[in-house]
Amino acid sequence: MADPKGFLNHGREVAKSRPVDVRLKDWNEVYAPGSLLPIISKQASRCMDCGIPFCHNGCPLGNLIPEWNDYAYREDWAAASERLHATNNFPEFTGRLCPAPCESACVLGINQPAVTIKNVEVSIIDKAWDTGDVAPQAPERLSGKTVAVIGSGPAGLAAAQQLTRAGHTVAVYERADRIGGLLRYGIPEFKMEKRHINRRIEQMRAEGTRFRTGIEIGRDLKATDLKKRYDAVVIAAGATTARDLPVPGRELAGIHQAMEYLPLANKVQEGDFVAPPITAEGKHVVVIGGGDTGADCVGTAHRQGAASVTQLEIMPRPGEDRNVSQPWPTFPMLYKVTSAHEEGGERVYSVSTTHFEGDEDGNVQFLHLTEVEFIDGRLTPKPGTERKIPAQLVTLAMGFTGTDRDNGLVDQFGLDLDERGNIARDADFQTNIPSVFVAGDAGRGQSLIVWAIAEGRSAARGCDRFLTGASELPAPIRPTDRSLMV
Repeated sequence: MADPKGFLNHGREVAKSRPVDVRLKDWNEVYAPGSLLPIISKQASRCMDCGIPFCHNGCPLGNLIPEWNDYAYREDWAAASERLHATNNFPEFTGRLCPAPCESACVLGINQPAVTIKNVEVSIIDKAWDTGDVAPQAPERLSGKTVAVIGSGPAGLAAAQQLTRAGHTVAVYERADRIGGLLRYGIPEFKMEKRHINRRIEQMRAEGTRFRTGIEIGRDLKATDLKKRYDAVVIAAGATTARDLPVPGRELAGIHQAMEYLPLANKVQEGDFVAPPITAEGKHVVVIGGGDTGADCVGTAHRQGAASVTQLEIMPRPGEDRNVSQPWPTFPMLYKVTSAHEEGGERVYSVSTTHFEGDEDGNVQFLHLTEVEFIDGRLTPKPGTERKIPAQLVTLAMGFTGTDRDNGLVDQFGLDLDERGNIARDADFQTNIPSVFVAGDAGRGQSLIVWAIAEGRSAARGCDRFLTGASELPAPIRPTDRSLMV
């Protein structure tokens, strides 16, 4: 145990954000650089090293949280980094982007503020990069086996790194022009600067992983041809089919899916555009969807100089405390104020869009909505609550319904789907087609970044077992009850 009285002597203290008026002028990460390291030893000391560490149950990766909390408390950063990397390939991603179900499961959180596990994690990995403790781990010998990984999001990168380190020759295929998947083009720069992805890619290149960008399997290269070239294939293509809103006026100009809007803002930061083709500058912006992707749209619109930003959510506003139906240690649905919400805008709950109204040129100008309420278990419009709000740019951030079926990947491989429309797989993450495996959102459905990395590692182990007959990789984390995690 780091400090037996740590949780008694120190209160919870989190990373400090830069002032709103400062951070809105740039696209850098919102947290003040260097604000964590002076406080992180005391924060790590609050970990009680529980006899049954429920934080392990909360983390799909099975992170060894009490162990690296102890090392962080003692400021043994090299040992902390080793323990952190034992279960997580990319802690700088999860330390910035994960909603931290581990903290919801923290035993201290039963009657006190939980340990700042996420802040400790990101402090350890940032220190490890600064001190050179993150180095390529090239395999000692090659197996002679080849693997293609489809998709370069967190699941694909985790699978590729594990398989490369096991000695297989791995090529990652990405349909975009840069590696990273939604990490690259779906996550705004102010949540995670892309330098974190770039240096991991360089580490993986040094280990032997090969990257092929601008190639969409199913369109640019047939899935059947890919299967012939490689001994095994891991599909980590994500769940990129966005949920749409089929209401009158949907065809008006200015209404876009979030993943049409957000990547263009990121491409400006990459230097591809001087100004984004779709911009919120000077416009009344409405974001439909109350989740993290919606918040990303809100923060992006603020930085582009929107005249106003309104975020709509069809569900009622969550409470600030646990609901009795979501007891500890489950991951509760709570009211969250993200950094984007701190920057302004209005959040409206329990409303549903009825239709859009445009001008004579076919551009959206207004969004018509009505309040809704649960009646007999169904969301029902409340009579007399109809109104309209200005909307010159609308982004749809209502989640995803499954992997892309239009590019031919699923059909060309001949893959079976499960009852939820995801690619079906067995306990070793192998599909109905021998030698073809699936990991992440493509097989699980839209989920958390920690699940993507965990499944990438597990699919890699199943693939390695298939190729060699005896896996050299760590035992996989098995999918558990989704009610505990999502």
